[in-house]
Amino acid sequence: MSSLTRYVIRHADDNLILAQRLSEYIASAPELEEDLAIANIALDHLGVATHLFDYAAVLRGDDNSADYLAFLRDEREFTNMLLVEQPNVDFAHIMVRQLFVDAYQQTLWPALSMSSDRKLAGIAAKAAKEAAYHLRHSRGWLIRLGDGTEESHDRSQTAIDNLWRFVDEMFDSDELDEEMRAAGTGVNPTELRAAWDHQISATLDEATLRRGSDDYQRRGGRTGFHTEHLGHLLTEMQWMQRSYPGLEW
Repeated sequence: MSSLTRYVIRHADDNLILAQRLSEYIASAPELEEDLAIANIALDHLGVATHLFDYAAVLRGDDNSADYLAFLRDEREFTNMLLVEQPNVDFAHIMVRQLFVDAYQQTLWPALSMSSDRKLAGIAAKAAKEAAYHLRHSRGWLIRLGDGTEESHDRSQTAIDNLWRFVDEMFDSDELDEEMRAAGTGVNPTELRAAWDHQISATLDEATLRRGSDDYQRRGGRTGFHTEHLGHLLTEMQWMQRSYPGLEW
Protein backbone atom coordinates (compact mmCIF):
# COMPACT_ATOMS: atom_id res chain seq x y z
CA MET A 1 0.00 0.00 0.00
CA SER A 2 1.43 3.38 -0.99
CA SER A 3 2.21 6.11 1.51
CA LEU A 4 -0.48 8.35 0.04
CA THR A 5 -3.06 5.60 0.38
CA ARG A 6 -2.19 5.07 4.04
CA TYR A 7 -2.30 8.81 4.65
CA VAL A 8 -5.74 9.16 3.08
CA ILE A 9 -7.06 6.16 5.02
CA ARG A 10 -5.97 7.46 8.41
CA HIS A 11 -7.97 10.65 7.92
CA ALA A 12 -10.90 8.65 6.57
CA ASP A 13 -10.79 6.47 9.67
CA ASP A 14 -10.93 9.51 11.95
CA ASN A 15 -14.12 10.71 10.31
CA LEU A 16 -15.79 7.33 9.94
CA ILE A 17 -15.37 6.39 13.60
CA LEU A 18 -16.47 9.82 14.81
CA ALA A 19 -19.53 9.64 12.54
CA GLN A 20 -20.43 6.27 14.06
CA ARG A 21 -20.08 7.62 17.60
CA LEU A 22 -22.28 10.63 16.84
CA SER A 23 -24.86 8.42 15.12
CA GLU A 24 -25.18 6.35 18.27
CA TYR A 25 -26.44 9.42 20.11
CA ILE A 26 -29.24 10.34 17.71
CA ALA A 27 -32.60 10.41 19.53
CA SER A 28 -30.81 10.95 22.87
CA ALA A 29 -29.93 14.66 22.65
CA PRO A 30 -31.50 17.11 25.12
CA GLU A 31 -33.75 18.65 22.48
CA LEU A 32 -35.09 17.81 19.02
CA GLU A 33 -33.13 20.57 17.30
CA GLU A 34 -29.91 19.18 18.75
CA ASP A 35 -30.80 15.69 17.57
CA LEU A 36 -31.00 17.06 14.05
CA ALA A 37 -27.74 18.98 14.45
CA ILE A 38 -25.85 15.92 15.67
CA ALA A 39 -27.31 13.81 12.87
CA ASN A 40 -26.19 16.38 10.28
CA ILE A 41 -22.70 16.62 11.76
CA ALA A 42 -22.45 12.83 11.71
CA LEU A 43 -23.45 12.85 8.04
CA ASP A 44 -20.81 15.49 7.30
CA HIS A 45 -18.09 13.32 8.83
CA LEU A 46 -19.43 10.26 7.05
CA GLY A 47 -19.41 12.13 3.76
CA VAL A 48 -15.77 13.13 4.19
CA ALA A 49 -14.89 9.55 5.12
CA THR A 50 -16.70 8.22 2.05
CA HIS A 51 -14.85 10.55 -0.32
CA LEU A 52 -11.52 9.64 1.26
CA PHE A 53 -12.22 5.90 1.20
CA ASP A 54 -13.34 6.12 -2.43
CA TYR A 55 -10.05 7.83 -3.28
CA ALA A 56 -8.07 5.29 -1.26
CA ALA A 57 -9.78 2.46 -3.14
CA VAL A 58 -8.74 4.04 -6.45
CA LEU A 59 -5.18 4.47 -5.20
CA ARG A 60 -5.05 0.83 -4.12
CA GLY A 61 -5.99 -0.25 -7.63
CA ASP A 62 -7.53 -3.53 -6.50
CA ASP A 63 -11.07 -4.86 -6.18
CA ASN A 64 -11.52 -3.55 -2.64
CA SER A 65 -14.06 -0.75 -2.50
CA ALA A 66 -14.74 1.97 0.04
CA ASP A 67 -17.23 -0.43 1.65
CA TYR A 68 -14.46 -2.98 2.14
CA LEU A 69 -12.24 -0.40 3.83
CA ALA A 70 -15.03 0.63 6.16
CA PHE A 71 -16.70 -2.67 6.96
CA LEU A 72 -14.25 -5.52 6.42
CA ARG A 73 -11.03 -4.40 8.06
CA ASP A 74 -10.17 -5.62 11.54
CA GLU A 75 -9.52 -3.40 14.56
CA ARG A 76 -5.73 -3.46 14.18
CA GLU A 77 -6.07 -2.23 10.59
CA PHE A 78 -7.82 0.98 11.64
CA THR A 79 -5.54 3.99 12.14
CA ASN A 80 -7.90 6.56 13.63
CA MET A 81 -6.76 8.60 16.60
CA LEU A 82 -7.96 7.35 19.96
CA LEU A 83 -10.03 10.43 20.78
CA VAL A 84 -12.74 9.76 18.20
CA GLU A 85 -13.47 6.24 19.44
CA GLN A 86 -14.20 7.31 23.02
CA PRO A 87 -17.77 6.48 24.10
CA ASN A 88 -20.72 8.84 24.54
CA VAL A 89 -20.69 9.15 28.34
CA ASP A 90 -23.05 12.12 28.36
CA PHE A 91 -23.83 15.23 26.33
CA ALA A 92 -20.91 17.13 27.87
CA HIS A 93 -18.46 14.41 26.80
CA ILE A 94 -19.85 14.52 23.27
CA MET A 95 -19.43 18.30 23.04
CA VAL A 96 -15.92 18.28 24.52
CA ARG A 97 -14.81 15.47 22.21
CA GLN A 98 -16.34 17.33 19.29
CA LEU A 99 -14.71 20.63 20.27
CA PHE A 100 -11.28 19.02 20.44
CA VAL A 101 -11.73 17.41 17.01
CA ASP A 102 -13.37 20.48 15.45
CA ALA A 103 -10.58 22.82 16.54
CA TYR A 104 -8.08 20.34 15.09
CA GLN A 105 -9.89 19.86 11.78
CA GLN A 106 -10.57 23.56 11.33
CA THR A 107 -6.81 23.94 10.92
CA LEU A 108 -6.12 20.57 9.27
CA TRP A 109 -8.50 20.85 6.33
CA PRO A 110 -7.43 24.34 5.14
CA ALA A 111 -3.83 23.14 5.26
CA LEU A 112 -4.65 20.01 3.24
CA SER A 113 -6.68 22.07 0.77
CA MET A 114 -3.28 23.36 -0.39
CA SER A 115 -2.04 19.81 -1.03
CA SER A 116 -0.17 19.10 -4.24
CA ASP A 117 -2.53 16.16 -4.68
CA ARG A 118 -5.55 17.73 -6.39
CA LYS A 119 -8.02 15.07 -5.28
CA LEU A 120 -7.06 15.33 -1.63
CA ALA A 121 -7.05 19.12 -1.86
CA GLY A 122 -10.59 19.12 -3.26
CA ILE A 123 -11.94 16.87 -0.50
CA ALA A 124 -10.20 18.98 2.15
CA ALA A 125 -11.56 22.25 0.74
CA LYS A 126 -15.12 21.00 1.09
CA ALA A 127 -14.45 19.56 4.54
CA ALA A 128 -12.99 22.87 5.71
CA LYS A 129 -16.32 24.63 5.19
CA GLU A 130 -18.12 22.00 7.25
CA ALA A 131 -15.47 22.09 9.99
CA ALA A 132 -16.05 25.81 10.51
CA TYR A 133 -19.74 25.15 11.20
CA HIS A 134 -18.94 22.21 13.45
CA LEU A 135 -16.62 24.36 15.55
CA ARG A 136 -19.22 27.10 15.98
CA HIS A 137 -21.67 24.47 17.16
CA SER A 138 -19.46 22.66 19.68
CA ARG A 139 -17.89 25.88 20.93
CA GLY A 140 -21.29 27.47 21.50
CA TRP A 141 -22.56 24.47 23.41
CA LEU A 142 -19.51 24.16 25.63
CA ILE A 143 -19.73 27.82 26.60
CA ARG A 144 -23.41 27.31 27.49
CA LEU A 145 -22.61 24.21 29.52
CA GLY A 146 -19.54 25.55 31.27
CA ASP A 147 -21.10 28.88 32.15
CA GLY A 148 -24.49 27.37 32.95
CA THR A 149 -25.64 25.47 35.99
CA GLU A 150 -23.35 23.95 38.59
CA GLU A 151 -24.10 20.48 37.24
CA SER A 152 -23.48 21.36 33.60
CA HIS A 153 -20.22 23.05 34.58
CA ASP A 154 -19.04 20.04 36.60
CA ARG A 155 -19.99 17.57 33.87
CA SER A 156 -18.11 19.64 31.29
CA GLN A 157 -15.00 19.85 33.43
CA THR A 158 -15.14 16.11 34.08
CA ALA A 159 -15.35 15.50 30.32
CA ILE A 160 -12.33 17.75 29.69
CA ASP A 161 -10.32 15.99 32.38
CA ASN A 162 -11.28 12.54 31.06
CA LEU A 163 -10.57 13.26 27.40
CA TRP A 164 -7.43 15.39 27.79
CA ARG A 165 -5.22 12.29 27.80
CA PHE A 166 -6.02 11.81 24.09
CA VAL A 167 -5.08 15.32 22.96
CA ASP A 168 -1.36 14.98 22.26
CA GLU A 169 -1.87 12.13 19.79
CA MET A 170 -3.62 14.51 17.40
CA PHE A 171 -0.37 16.43 16.99
CA ASP A 172 2.15 13.60 16.92
CA SER A 173 4.16 13.44 13.71
CA ASP A 174 5.44 10.13 12.37
CA GLU A 175 7.43 9.08 9.31
CA LEU A 176 4.31 9.06 7.14
CA ASP A 177 3.44 12.64 8.10
CA GLU A 178 7.00 13.77 7.39
CA GLU A 179 7.02 12.00 4.02
CA MET A 180 3.72 13.55 2.98
CA ARG A 181 4.79 17.01 4.11
CA ALA A 182 8.09 16.73 2.23
CA ALA A 183 6.18 15.75 -0.90
CA GLY A 184 3.86 18.75 -0.54
CA THR A 185 0.93 16.37 -0.13
CA GLY A 186 0.29 16.50 3.60
CA VAL A 187 0.88 18.58 6.69
CA ASN A 188 2.97 18.10 9.81
CA PRO A 189 0.45 17.79 12.68
CA THR A 190 2.81 19.51 15.11
CA GLU A 191 2.33 22.71 13.12
CA LEU A 192 -1.40 22.67 13.95
CA ARG A 193 -0.93 22.69 17.73
CA ALA A 194 -0.51 26.43 18.30
CA ALA A 195 -3.78 27.31 16.54
CA TRP A 196 -5.58 24.51 18.41
CA ASP A 197 -4.26 25.69 21.77
CA HIS A 198 -5.37 29.25 21.05
CA GLN A 199 -8.88 28.18 20.07
CA ILE A 200 -9.31 25.82 23.02
CA SER A 201 -7.95 28.29 25.57
CA ALA A 202 -10.24 31.07 24.32
CA THR A 203 -13.27 28.77 24.45
CA LEU A 204 -12.53 27.40 27.91
CA ASP A 205 -11.90 30.88 29.30
CA GLU A 206 -15.30 32.02 28.08
CA ALA A 207 -16.88 28.85 29.43
CA THR A 208 -15.24 29.36 32.87
CA LEU A 209 -13.56 25.96 32.48
CA ARG A 210 -9.92 24.97 32.85
CA ARG A 211 -7.62 23.04 30.55
CA GLY A 212 -6.85 19.42 31.37
CA SER A 213 -3.62 18.49 33.09
CA ASP A 214 -3.29 14.75 32.57
CA ASP A 215 0.42 13.96 32.19
CA TYR A 216 -0.38 10.44 31.01
CA GLN A 217 -1.06 10.81 27.30
CA ARG A 218 -2.51 7.85 25.43
CA ARG A 219 -1.19 7.00 21.98
CA GLY A 220 -1.31 4.11 19.54
CA GLY A 221 -4.29 4.70 17.28
CA ARG A 222 -2.19 5.61 14.26
CA THR A 223 -0.37 2.27 14.50
CA GLY A 224 -3.48 0.18 15.14
CA PHE A 225 -3.31 -0.06 18.94
CA HIS A 226 -6.68 1.11 20.22
CA THR A 227 -8.65 1.39 23.43
CA GLU A 228 -11.13 -1.34 24.30
CA HIS A 229 -13.94 0.78 22.89
CA LEU A 230 -13.13 0.45 19.19
CA GLY A 231 -13.72 -3.29 19.02
CA HIS A 232 -17.23 -2.91 20.41
CA LEU A 233 -17.95 -0.04 18.00
CA LEU A 234 -16.78 -2.05 14.99
CA THR A 235 -18.88 -5.04 16.05
CA GLU A 236 -22.04 -2.94 15.78
CA MET A 237 -20.95 -1.01 12.70
CA GLN A 238 -19.77 -3.98 10.64
CA TRP A 239 -22.13 -6.80 11.60
CA MET A 240 -24.43 -6.59 8.59
CA GLN A 241 -21.67 -6.53 5.96
CA ARG A 242 -19.85 -9.37 7.72
CA SER A 243 -23.06 -11.38 8.12
CA TYR A 244 -24.13 -10.84 4.49
CA PRO A 245 -20.94 -10.30 2.45
CA GLY A 246 -21.47 -8.24 -0.68
CA LEU A 247 -24.88 -7.02 0.41
CA GLU A 248 -26.10 -4.02 -1.60
CA TRP A 249 -29.18 -1.89 -1.01
